[in-house]
Amino acid sequence: MIHTLLQSTLAQAPATPTILDMVEKGGVMMIPIGICSLIVVAIFLERVTIIRPSRVVPKQFVKSFHKVMVPGRWSQQDASELCKKNGSPAARFMNAGIEKLGHSHEIVEKHLGAQGENEVYTLRRRLRGLSVIAAVAPLLGLTGTIFGMIRAFQTVAASADTLGRAELLAEGIYEAMITTAAGLLVAMPALVLFHWLMGRVERSARELDALGIEFMERYVLEPIEEQQGRLAQEPETKPAAIANGVAVEGARS
Repeated sequence: MIHTLLQSTLAQAPATPTILDMVEKGGVMMIPIGICSLIVVAIFLERVTIIRPSRVVPKQFVKSFHKVMVPGRWSQQDASELCKKNGSPAARFMNAGIEKLGHSHEIVEKHLGAQGENEVYTLRRRLRGLSVIAAVAPLLGLTGTIFGMIRAFQTVAASADTLGRAELLAEGIYEAMITTAAGLLVAMPALVLFHWLMGRVERSARELDALGIEFMERYVLEPIEEQQGRLAQEPETKPAAIANGVAVEGARS
């Protein structure tokens, strides 16, 4: 008897809807929400490949660059060709400084800063789409819910047999809430991925900034200081040479 009761209860229980069933019941607004989800996946896969630390600042390139830039033996053409051959954001950043070597340190620093800003902008490209989807997807879901509620109440109002049958209204509300849930399920991962990728961009920006500081210190400021040191020693040497010459002439006379 108990077995028969359980079987009848299970037979009367509603079947669990599949994801496809819920998408179909969600209505037209599920289409833009689905498109938003595909855009989120596409942006994430594309950006996570571009913003890899090994691709932004390759360690092997940095080592090769410092080997080429040996003081007294480096060639501007060789260093520039190395950067162009590598093609990474760090290489383009360093090449901007190489092209202005020989100018004042203000000009070199200015061009490094401009190139750094350009590289960070390139790394951030398309990330704004994730933040936009994170804001728009819940609104799309809410819009679909409102439309669904309108249809549900219209169905109840148009039918004369709905008096006392709350299940009809409940079914319409159930279908309407699907779009809200779908919008939130798209918005939350989009927001998390946006902040995670932005964190990686900020870390890459700090690495580029550290490379710029090292470049300025090793290849711009140190040569200037050495040149200033040599110029400071020349006035001390010349008076001594002149004094020695006067002394020799006095001894001859």
